Amino acid sequence: MRIVIAEDDPLLREGLALLLRAEGLDVVATAPDADAFLEAVDAHRPDVAIVDVRMPPTHTNEGIVAAVEARRRLPGLAVLVLSAYVEQAFATDLLAYGSSRLGYLLKERVGRVQEFLTALHRLAAGGTAIDPEVVAQLLTRSRPDDRLERLSPRERDVLALMAEGLDNSAIAERLVVSDGAVHKHIRNIFAKLDLAPADGTHRRVAAVLQYLESA
Repeated sequence: MRIVIAEDDPLLREGLALLLRAEGLDVVATAPDADAFLEAVDAHRPDVAIVDVRMPPTHTNEGIVAAVEARRRLPGLAVLVLSAYVEQAFATDLLAYGSSRLGYLLKERVGRVQEFLTALHRLAAGGTAIDPEVVAQLLTRSRPDDRLERLSPRERDVLALMAEGLDNSAIAERLVVSDGAVHKHIRNIFAKLDLAPADGTHRRVAAVLQYLESA
């Protein structure tokens, strides 16, 4: 796995690089700002980019803008965005460009090394990784939506875990239910959200986007 890191804090930038290299991952470049990050993406064509939301010069949304541009330049690039705290608009803006190979984690999650590495590998494999705290806040801020209101409390629990990027087995383990029960809940979610039978991955992404866009 070839990785580029974009982070303006030199301690965190180098700390991430050391952590990932210690795990046998190939950090091909690090960058202190969005322009240097995009140059590194062009030069090294990485598999995964780890990008801070706020970078110079304005420390607002440079990371999100750069992440979207990097995906335009290198289709299929997995992007893991890091933020010091939940920024709802940035999370939904990023996911509006498609959720495959996209992650949004709070920086505190980096300290939980195994969780962080699991999220990184999930992205590289084509999945998503949304911080549980982001999902929780999106849930509490959600606007009324007729289709989402059709879901039972357990189905909403399952959809929230889908939004975090968990697969069926991981959802079953988290909720202490069988894989079959999770499969049934997801089938009900698709039906209640009016997602017609189609490719399973497509419907899963569509359900998660409906959930996140309701915030």
